[in-house]
Amino acid sequence: MMERLMTQQEHEAAVAAFIRARGVTRCPTACAVPTQASVAAADRAALRERAEQFEARREERHRQAALQRFGTAA
Repeated sequence: MMERLMTQQEHEAAVAAFIRARGVTRCPTACAVPTQASVAAADRAALRERAEQFEARREERHRQAALQRFGTAA
């Protein structure tokens, strides 16, 4: 049995329905990694702050794991 491809209109309707159902208003990876595009200073600062918070949480998890394994700070 051959699979039928969506028409452009069907594709656009499916995407629109998905966005309405999920409430997606922008690309979910927009803040996941630095971009090479021109980005406002406030957005760059927010991304930098997010990265710093992520790194601090990661370091704390590693420190806690070391304390549990060895009983002292590593």
